Amino acid sequence: MTTFTLKELDRATVEHHLIDLHPEPEDLAAAAVDGLSDTPRTLPSKYFYDAAGSALFERICALPSYYLTCTEQAILDGHASEMAAKLGPGRLLIEPGVGDGRKTRKLLAAMHDPAGYVPIDISRDALIGAAERTSRQFPDLPITPVCADYSRPLEIDWPDGPGGRVVFFPGSTLGNLHPDAARALLGRFRQIAGDDGMLLIGVDRVKTPRVLIDAYDDPEGVTAAFNYNLLQRLNREADADFDLDHWAHEAHWNAKQSRMESHLVALRDQKVWVAGKRFAFNAGESIRTECSYKYTDEALLALAEGFAPAGVWRDARGYFSVFCLEAA
Repeated sequence: MTTFTLKELDRATVEHHLIDLHPEPEDLAAAAVDGLSDTPRTLPSKYFYDAAGSALFERICALPSYYLTCTEQAILDGHASEMAAKLGPGRLLIEPGVGDGRKTRKLLAAMHDPAGYVPIDISRDALIGAAERTSRQFPDLPITPVCADYSRPLEIDWPDGPGGRVVFFPGSTLGNLHPDAARALLGRFRQIAGDDGMLLIGVDRVKTPRVLIDAYDDPEGVTAAFNYNLLQRLNREADADFDLDHWAHEAHWNAKQSRMESHLVALRDQKVWVAGKRFAFNAGESIRTECSYKYTDEALLALAEGFAPAGVWRDARGYFSVFCLEAA
């Protein structure tokens, strides 16, 4: 692996040092046809995040009812030094999936002599942006961006810091996966971390349904717009003809599955074209667009095979946990 620091920083340099595993391009139209042909009908939530969807999600994260982002950030702000002490010096920080980087930079600032930073993302632009922002704050930190789909096994000769590796997975992203897929992903994180590695992961906890529903169906209607944007994206990119006036956003708590669900519900009988295929919907029929699993501590630890608990930090309300797990 090659690295760069701020002394060399420009976009061309970042791209030169970027490791590109050439992830398969996403096929929105095929995924939509597959999901709408299923019973029950679904659409993959990863397609929320085009430019418009990403902007809407930033607005969601700033809503008072959407506690997840601010709560996890507050945990990191209040306990980053404790987390860094638990990780120990000389760790290489590996982050599958990049966001705005605020949480990452908070952790890096607290870590003792971090050996480097390896962001991983399927989007080259997001990856380059994350590398540039991090380099500006940490000009001497070696950075190796990896363009890859972290949901698949990665064939990389991972470097080692003198203190080993730590995988950082904030944002309750694990909750977007079915538990079987979550277990498989945690298994891949165990391989990446190595036998002396660690995992620092954010997890949204089971709580009162009213709190959850308010978070996923805000009175301002931003989450509804986020959901509708998925139909607009299909209209733009998959030759679909959804009429948004004929659909309603709904969110509900599925206690049996321990997950929040977002749906688009047909307000009338209708037929819709998507990528050359016609779909008939009855009034009241729904398309499930997102599942967000919520975990008890016991349920999370049961999924994290190959790891043992080393520490946990929570907010005062007990809404959210940041776990430190060590390879076992």
